Amino acid sequence: MTTTEINFDGLIGPMHNYAGLSAGNVASASNAGAVSQPRAAALQGLAKMKRLMDLGLTQGFIPPPRRPALAALRGLGFAGDDKAVLARAAAEDPVLFNNACSASAMWAANAATVIAGADSGDGRIHLVTANLSTMLHRSFEAPDTFAMLRTIFGDERHFAVHPALPGTQHFSDEGAANHMRLTAQHGARGLNIFVHGASRGSRNPERQARRAGEAVSRLARIDGFHTLQSQAAIEAGAFHNDVVAVANENVLLAHAAAFEDRDGLLAAAARAVPDFVPVEVDSITLDDAIRSYLFNSQLVTLPDGTMALILPGEAQGNERVWKAIETIVAGNNPIAQAIVVDVRESMRNGGGPACLRLRVPVSDAALGGIDPRFLLDERRWAALCALVERHWPEKIDSRDLPDPALWESALAAHDALDALLRDI
Repeated sequence: MTTTEINFDGLIGPMHNYAGLSAGNVASASNAGAVSQPRAAALQGLAKMKRLMDLGLTQGFIPPPRRPALAALRGLGFAGDDKAVLARAAAEDPVLFNNACSASAMWAANAATVIAGADSGDGRIHLVTANLSTMLHRSFEAPDTFAMLRTIFGDERHFAVHPALPGTQHFSDEGAANHMRLTAQHGARGLNIFVHGASRGSRNPERQARRAGEAVSRLARIDGFHTLQSQAAIEAGAFHNDVVAVANENVLLAHAAAFEDRDGLLAAAARAVPDFVPVEVDSITLDDAIRSYLFNSQLVTLPDGTMALILPGEAQGNERVWKAIETIVAGNNPIAQAIVVDVRESMRNGGGPACLRLRVPVSDAALGGIDPRFLLDERRWAALCALVERHWPEKIDSRDLPDPALWESALAAHDALDALLRDI
């Protein structure tokens, strides 16, 4: 039985905006208040999905939750019809309202932690919804994400979808962005690595708690390996591990300063995966790594067995980083090519190619248990592109978030997406 790794990308929603809500995220902070382009953002994301499809990979997508987040605002006491709830929240608590308008769910790497069936105690694929409790705007996502994951992966013979862990600092969980899996191949048993922060007085929030990784390990009945993200990486702005490291099958590509106990991690990986290939980069600074998002690339296995790095254009624009990439591709490792994609709108809000996708390894039987509406073929991909062209706003100025016409436009776009999902 073969195993296929599917990348489920978050479809960027019609409320994509630059409100600068994410403390510790360099790109988010530096672009706060800028004019966003939701239509271009979604089309860039769809173009990346198509690029992977053209490479022969299976591609899925996760629809965006409705924004503004009416359910969250009602839960905080704002009452009335939809328009009244939004108008009152915008007038009485503009900061809260901006948080309710966040489109950050587009970064599907934060949707959940995925444990492969080959590793779990019951042979099913486990998806543990991330609580994203460190950031107010992201904490609103968990209920919608859990419901959507239950829709996509509803076949309980093959999938176990778990609700979010308790939303406290003790169990702060940001999903697959802080989880890596090393294995000889996708269908084989692997080593699950959970990277966490610690309360060390950093100027940036350390978003992943060790207890979260331990809880995920218990839920899926695995022996997870827990390791500490380096203080230097967090101080430099590596708010998630996937900003400084990425793994795929037997390869770990990481900045040399990514982990506090580098030697312990490499030794554990070598014990678990006999043909383990570490590819460390020490020729660029952490600042270059974080601003270019070199390590927030997708590292994927192609049908011919070689690997490719799916990189943001910003990596090519930095001479030092591009030289490091050329060295990686020319080196004695499975990474055979570097493919550059344009995800500029996502990058400006603090997320690169790897942020946009959730990786789910599935057997042939489990693949048949996925709701096919969320697996892309040429027809579904073209239908999503046409929908975005018709309904997504061209531009959003963050000062326009309180405009009722914008809310109505966004909610109409979501209605159109819901209608499309009933037909495709």
